Amino acid sequence: MTDSIMFHDGNRRLQDAFESRKISDRLEEKLTRRAFTAEDKDFIESAIYFFIATADAQGRPDCSFKGGAPGFVRVTGPSELAFPDFDGNGMFKSLGNLLVNPNVGLLFIAMHGKPKRLRVNGTARIGRDDPLMRETVGAQLIVRVAARAIFPNCPRYIPTMQLVEPSAYTPLPGCEPLEPAWKGFDAFKDVIHPRQPVARGAADAAPREGGQFD
Repeated sequence: MTDSIMFHDGNRRLQDAFESRKISDRLEEKLTRRAFTAEDKDFIESAIYFFIATADAQGRPDCSFKGGAPGFVRVTGPSELAFPDFDGNGMFKSLGNLLVNPNVGLLFIAMHGKPKRLRVNGTARIGRDDPLMRETVGAQLIVRVAARAIFPNCPRYIPTMQLVEPSAYTPLPGCEPLEPAWKGFDAFKDVIHPRQPVARGAADAAPREGGQFD
């Protein structure tokens, strides 16, 4: 295919070596899309976690876990989704990469119930005054991803697991955030960064100051 949104020369070289170019093209033709389906939206907005892959300006990769309550990731347009950045360790490994290299890959995966996974590749932008800041409990930034390719993966190797309980640190309306124990360790407590002002709920959210990070 000359107009592939999925494959580059490296992919093609291995596909040819393993005689899998035809099935690769068929999978792209039948499954890959540029806009979210209703099923995609339901799956994404029910997720309590996903994985995000980024790279810096030199192409050095990083992979991170992002978690929250159902609905913390939203499909905000035909080909756009948005998710909040919550208080973390302050290193900004993923989001810092996005400031210098906006290309991003997201993996949504269900390991309890019916196994399922969905990949979203695209480009990201980060906002500190995004309208969603006012209504997203615990958000200190909002990331919006413009999808270039949306595609499901075969779930055959996903193990069946049981969800015991959600994280106690998940931001929830009306709840004061819990601080992780490591913030009180002697090695770190004198340099802990302050928590940023965040929305605690739609009713008491205040306007945010600041600009877009382009």
